[in-house]
Amino acid sequence: MLLSSDAYSYRSGVLYCEEVPLDEIARRAGTPCYVYSSRAVLNRFRAYKGALEGFPHLVSYAVKANSNLALLRLLAEAGAGFDIVSGGELFRVIQAGGDPSRVVFSGVGKTPAEIEYALKSSIYAFHCESEGELGLIEALSARLGVRARVALRVNPDVDAGAHPYISTGMREHKFGIEMAEAESLYRRAQKLPHLSLEGVSCHIGSQILEVEPLLEALDRLLELARRLRQAGLPIRHLDLGGGLGIPYRLSDAAPNIAEFVKQVRRRMEGQDLFLILEPGRSIVGEAGVLLTTVLYRKPGATREFIIVDAAMNDLLRPSLYQSHHEIFAVRQSLRGTVRADVVGPVCESGDFLALDREMPNALPGDVLAVWTAGAYGFVLASNYNSRPRPPEVLVEADRWRIVRARETYEDLIRGESV
Repeated sequence: MLLSSDAYSYRSGVLYCEEVPLDEIARRAGTPCYVYSSRAVLNRFRAYKGALEGFPHLVSYAVKANSNLALLRLLAEAGAGFDIVSGGELFRVIQAGGDPSRVVFSGVGKTPAEIEYALKSSIYAFHCESEGELGLIEALSARLGVRARVALRVNPDVDAGAHPYISTGMREHKFGIEMAEAESLYRRAQKLPHLSLEGVSCHIGSQILEVEPLLEALDRLLELARRLRQAGLPIRHLDLGGGLGIPYRLSDAAPNIAEFVKQVRRRMEGQDLFLILEPGRSIVGEAGVLLTTVLYRKPGATREFIIVDAAMNDLLRPSLYQSHHEIFAVRQSLRGTVRADVVGPVCESGDFLALDREMPNALPGDVLAVWTAGAYGFVLASNYNSRPRPPEVLVEADRWRIVRARETYEDLIRGESV
């Protein structure tokens, strides 16, 4: 199969990440193993950043997509801000050298401890999703003697067309405040002395392959900002969230980052608003692969099984979202293809990486690369079946390093007692 990208390509029948053969990483780091291309991450971040050159903005990487410290450091050094949804993510950003003053805190269920930690860290802004949350931030800010910058996350009631689990912009979802209620809530919140209410925010979902829903949401946000300003409210920034999709199938046509941002910029020109974007998947998704080794071939009554050493605890997306990830042989062969299910060792019938897939005719010992695994891969990994989580590797040109060690059995019981 023809395959070439800015990060991964075949050379003499061997799959490379940048200048490093993936079979070398598999041999030395073992499998399963996550591998990330620094080049791919930076290229996509710079596509956002470059399209906004000269326009007041903050590109806040969505930490939930992949929170590895080495990737956060890479992005911080490139000038990224960060979008967080927990106190733990804020801790990671700070440990990686990120600037808290370039952090926005999203999420529907912030705890008092998380809010206090963020206030003490002097983050850029909170994106609030309920009147109760506004009241809590006001009380904690008063106790600490600080003033918190706040935006309301509104629900523009725009269908992103994504999987129901990752759609967040419709009225029936738990996220955001209804547009019809937003203006009256802004007026009430303006009276709280320890809040600086100066932004409007939304996020309509993830893995969006058509930009029209995002632009529709932007138009609704701009209209809301205009009404709020006419009412005397000092709206200074607009956060459109993230959501751009990536090509999980080779046949997918994903949005061009720079072209999308240019359309956003054209709508924003002359509005005197600071723009915040929160890309996650579109920065790291295509940068990562999961390497896994074939353990067994097993003919079943109705289908063939390729049993590998990676499982649903390593990559949950296929089981959770019925998502598609292309799978390639790290070393090409002349064996042809086979139609099979690619399954892992976990004791669940839902433990699979691919179902009824035309696959390289891989035999025990062959290494496979599960494609587009850089986003929502390791961050969703677990220790189910008491399986240690895999290592993470960062490739930089012709060098690679382990940026998270493989867990050991001792790690599995750390903190437990009998």
